[in-house]
Amino acid sequence: GSAAVASPFALRAQTSGRVPLVALSFNSGAADPYNKDRAEDIKGQLTQLGWVEGRNIRYELFFADGNANLAQANAQRILAAAPDVILTSTTLPTVAIQAAATKVPVVFVYVTDPVLGGFVASLAHPGGNMTGFTPFEYQIAGKWLQLLHQIAPDITRVAMLGDPANHNFLGFWSAIENIAAKENIVPIKAPVENAGDIERHLRALASQGNGGLVISAAQFSTIHRELIFRLAAELKLPAIYWSRFFADTGGLVSYGPNAATLYRQSATYVDRILRGEKPENLPVQAPTAFEMVINLKTANALGLAIPPLVLARADEVIE
Repeated sequence: GSAAVASPFALRAQTSGRVPLVALSFNSGAADPYNKDRAEDIKGQLTQLGWVEGRNIRYELFFADGNANLAQANAQRILAAAPDVILTSTTLPTVAIQAAATKVPVVFVYVTDPVLGGFVASLAHPGGNMTGFTPFEYQIAGKWLQLLHQIAPDITRVAMLGDPANHNFLGFWSAIENIAAKENIVPIKAPVENAGDIERHLRALASQGNGGLVISAAQFSTIHRELIFRLAAELKLPAIYWSRFFADTGGLVSYGPNAATLYRQSATYVDRILRGEKPENLPVQAPTAFEMVINLKTANALGLAIPPLVLARADEVIE
């Protein structure tokens, strides 16, 4: 706490009587427990760094419900609140803030390929008002497919569900195509814009048998996860997801970075910016470790016997 008060920013805020404001902009809804957990990760880390809510820091939370128009409206509301730092969670809110042409420092989390997305000039030298934490490179989609095939060796066709409006869609698809050819699996590109698309793709895949699902990192997968879980169970489709949150809440298997860790790391950048550093000088960071989580209950319901070698490699097995 004393370190925060001693910082130049905190001293200026104390002199002016103004408590710094951090805006947290989330992709899904206010009732989504995922957002509650991630907000607590951010606030908890900042508390450890000396920023105590109600004393020397304030927060305002904004939720887009997966709606681009609402995300854009939120961006205007955020700017009207005059925050000192904006933290955006995933691509949709990040795009909206960027479109608002703000000069306010922005820390993003869970944005794949922020260079291609146009958010930063390079990972090492962001060069503008944005920096943050990217969860993975596109090649991880090939790993998703390989893991799924090891868990469900009978699959011969795999659909990759992705958001065609997200710049990462084609990157993930390229990696899937490459590995599918090596695994003798027919890849199916399945663009998702709404819940109806999800049901249509899954039922079409199931109708031909021996199908599997790769759920790529995009807003639809979080917002419609209950629908995906229900249909995957009903249609007996094994699926792999990009975050352990999905395996924790009913998905078969996940492989990716630990979300709580990434969000806590993002809070360290908020702290550094509040203390005077500039986003342009803070390199975009990628995770150094990934975790695999298997939901054995879901595997049993699908009639899958997880190979012992795969179980041995899992970071966690949910019984």
